[in-house]
Amino acid sequence: MTMTQAQPSTDSFIDADTVIPVILDTDIGDDIDDTWALAMALGRPELALRLIVTGFGDTSARTRLVAKMLERMDRMDVPIGTGVATGSAPIHQMRWAGEYEMTRYPGVVHRDGVGAMIDVIHAEPGPVVVLSIGPMTNLKAALERDPGIARKARVVAMAGSVRTGYGPGSAAEPEYNVFQDVAAARAVFAAPWPITLAPLDSCMPVALSGNDYKRVENAASERARVVIENYDLWSRRGEFGPEASSVLFDCVAAYLCWEESLCVMEDMRLVIDDAGCTVETPEGRPVRCAMNWKDLPAFKRLLIESLL
Repeated sequence: MTMTQAQPSTDSFIDADTVIPVILDTDIGDDIDDTWALAMALGRPELALRLIVTGFGDTSARTRLVAKMLERMDRMDVPIGTGVATGSAPIHQMRWAGEYEMTRYPGVVHRDGVGAMIDVIHAEPGPVVVLSIGPMTNLKAALERDPGIARKARVVAMAGSVRTGYGPGSAAEPEYNVFQDVAAARAVFAAPWPITLAPLDSCMPVALSGNDYKRVENAASERARVVIENYDLWSRRGEFGPEASSVLFDCVAAYLCWEESLCVMEDMRLVIDDAGCTVETPEGRPVRCAMNWKDLPAFKRLLIESLL
């Protein structure tokens, strides 16, 4: 495969008065980091969420979860779209979603989330960022319906494992968002839009603990309260300490939507192999990757401020 599209090369993609339109494509409800990333994006003045599309697994349950979150945070101005369902297993945040009924939700909900994604991309006068923080099933479906969206969008994704994996010092390995739908990830890589990745290489060190975590836990803002309530009722909460978050993978991708200055970025050529590994090779497509940190403490401060 030979591709020559230009990748962003500056530390920031916006001027002081510019707001970036964003579509969030998320499998929210399983790993809690999607919830942190949603709240972070809603708290950033640089970003304007035009649409949230639920993806992978039981997308109707995920839509119900998002609706309750947006109502609690008084952000019902953001439309929701229900994406492609791939299963019906219970999501890990069902205790917080409870018996919430979509009939009470006053905001806009699109039954065809993929179609809504296409419409938003074409409606914007300039490029749209598609923030992908789950398996890329919805993006593949959107490309199949309208390949032209790749000319009007930029993809920023939490995806891949380039040189390190999940364990400390481990080698690269298949990363969840890629190996859950390898065909979809390959379709996204084959399209001619710029791609920026937050792979495991930069995501694994991102977690809050001690005073950093307590600032969020004790915050009065509704964004922070919704995050902590979901985290405390999350089915995997017991795996982490009482004053610590889990790894907040998706928050790195949210940050890369508007800026890169805190990360060590590398322009690489990657392919996705049959196992779902993101492999560096001269024959790969150009991808801009956050591979490490210049200032991780500054990123954590930015994340906390976004929630507060």
